[in-house]
Amino acid sequence: MQRTCANPQCKRLFEITQEDLAFYEKISPVFPSTALGAGNGKKELIPAPTLCPDCRWQRRLAWRNERHLHHATCNSCQKNILSMYVPAEETIQYCQDCYFGDEWDGVEQARDGNLQQPFFQQFSTLFRRIPKLHLYVKSSENCEFTNIALENKNCYLLVGSGFSRDCYYGTHIFYCENCVDATFSERCEECYEVTNCEKCYRCVHSLQSQQCHNSAFLFDCRDCDSCINCWNLRNKKYFIENVAVSAEEFNRYRQEKLPALLAHPADTLRSIALRALHRPMISVGSEEVSGDFVYHSKNAHDCYNIDGCHDVVRLAACIQQKDSHDALGTSLGELAYDCFNDDWPHQTGWCMNSTYLDDCWYCDSCDHGEHLFGCVGLKHKKYCILNKQYSKEEYERLVPQIIAKMRADKKWGEFFPVELSPFAYNETVAQEYFPLTKAEALKRGWKWREEKEEAPKVSKVIPAEKLPDSNDDVPDDILNWAIECEATKRPFRIIRQELDFYRKMRLPIPRFHPDERHRRRLALRNPRKLWKRPCMKCQKEMQTTYSPDRPEIVYCEQCYLKEVY
Repeated sequence: MQRTCANPQCKRLFEITQEDLAFYEKISPVFPSTALGAGNGKKELIPAPTLCPDCRWQRRLAWRNERHLHHATCNSCQKNILSMYVPAEETIQYCQDCYFGDEWDGVEQARDGNLQQPFFQQFSTLFRRIPKLHLYVKSSENCEFTNIALENKNCYLLVGSGFSRDCYYGTHIFYCENCVDATFSERCEECYEVTNCEKCYRCVHSLQSQQCHNSAFLFDCRDCDSCINCWNLRNKKYFIENVAVSAEEFNRYRQEKLPALLAHPADTLRSIALRALHRPMISVGSEEVSGDFVYHSKNAHDCYNIDGCHDVVRLAACIQQKDSHDALGTSLGELAYDCFNDDWPHQTGWCMNSTYLDDCWYCDSCDHGEHLFGCVGLKHKKYCILNKQYSKEEYERLVPQIIAKMRADKKWGEFFPVELSPFAYNETVAQEYFPLTKAEALKRGWKWREEKEEAPKVSKVIPAEKLPDSNDDVPDDILNWAIECEATKRPFRIIRQELDFYRKMRLPIPRFHPDERHRRRLALRNPRKLWKRPCMKCQKEMQTTYSPDRPEIVYCEQCYLKEVY
């Protein structure tokens, strides 16, 4: 069936399939739960969504701050920390040791549910009273300036990444070593400004390439060595602009011409992207899938950057998730709906930043929980509502009453409102995928925070355009300078490890602020959205992340394979 998006700024038509409705019924909670299968329990049906998929993505992303970090103080031990939360506001924030210590218990902040008061209003009051972990960093060493990161070592300003060593300014990279400014890449080493690359070594300014070595400016290349300005190549060595050259010609070109290309990489990347053939989507080892960058998955639709997922719809950045809809960064579970940043969830809805949840609804930052509703920061608890402990019988009597109130308020089945997010809209990932102006955000009642950067304590500030063209002319004293971004004029500094990397790789000092570099890399990736358009070879209709008005040459999978292989 078709429905009009309830967002007054959107109002676009979207489809709700029979498969969607079957999933909502399947995941709906039953009370009393012991009657499940006996036919005596009442199923609290989850209604079909009122917002279109894009507006639902936007709402979830507005609760995720990856890159906007602030100097703050732990509200428990008073230690200086770096935090994703602005200090001196309502949020209570703890350092790692205090948050995971035994000196506080979320049950102490429990609230009695009030059936006359809107549920989200009660949740918001509880949410502000529970300590928050200042950064999501686990099992990492020397990684104080990272966020949403797992098992990294010696990394700096890395977000959404894991199992990497000596990497800087990366986003969603895994198992990488000595990489700078990498995005959505895995198992790369000594790479710079690579996006959607895998198992590459000493590659710079490259996109969607695998197992390539000692190369620059690649698009969709595989198993290539010593190639520059190339696209759609397979198993090639010593190629320039897709033409074979001798080793001597290649080395001469790299020495004489490559430095000028590195000074203006965007122009070169645009040129090779327009000359290359593009697949409608990237899919490896998968069946019956749609979206982009879908690996080893089956029956996955409108999904992006997922691996090992089955029977899922509208997932992004998920691993080994099954039978789930509308999830971001949720992995290793099943029967999850409208969640993000959850690991090992089972039959959960509208939960975030939690692990090992079973039959939990509207929860945040809970660990090893069962049968929870509207809880925050609980560990190893069951049968709790708004953090208050109940007996099983009381819990199963009260939750249906809360759902009835939410249903009357038209809130049952909806994710947490953006207005309740602890982050300003322009601090969140939502601004990256659904950019708004300050006026547009405020008109919707969403927070906005102006950037208030402290002036860097440096010996001097140098405009990026005045940086030396060659690293040979860059003094060590640059570590005591700030560089004024060529595009935004925001000052930024470089660290010693970064400078050593640029010198080793014979790369120029970057001219843009790290946030601007991140924005430009994201612009190289297709949106998380599907269009129908004809193959530019056989005219067969296909689904793709390339909109029909884009200039790239996009072939269906069959035509692409015939041409490239």
